[in-house]
Amino acid sequence: QVQLVESGGGLVQAGVSLRLSCAASGRTFNMYPMGWFRQAPGKEREFVAGITWSGAYTYYADSVKGRFTISRDNAKNTVYLQMDSLKPEDTAVYYCAADPIRTIEGPEYNYWGQGTQVTVSS
Repeated sequence: QVQLVESGGGLVQAGVSLRLSCAASGRTFNMYPMGWFRQAPGKEREFVAGITWSGAYTYYADSVKGRFTISRDNAKNTVYLQMDSLKPEDTAVYYCAADPIRTIEGPEYNYWGQGTQVTVSS
């Protein structure tokens, strides 16, 4: 079992940066690929970024490529999402997830966090 807890969300102005963290419990955290997803009001949850278990490979949605960076620290059981040049359209609840069932881009993962709200004002 893996439990995931996101933190770092908040209300920010457009153009600034924010870093989300996802702390995981469980001895096997460093065996799992991880992903970040988001869900805006009235929209379906969408893939944002993913990272392999070693951190060697990362994947991004086109909408965040070049602005967001996913990373992980397996010694700390934590995965991060650095979000730069935030835009109002990045406003959403952000979820981290562990252990994809098929692909890192999802949408099916075995473990999900509760989410953290990110609101970007113009």
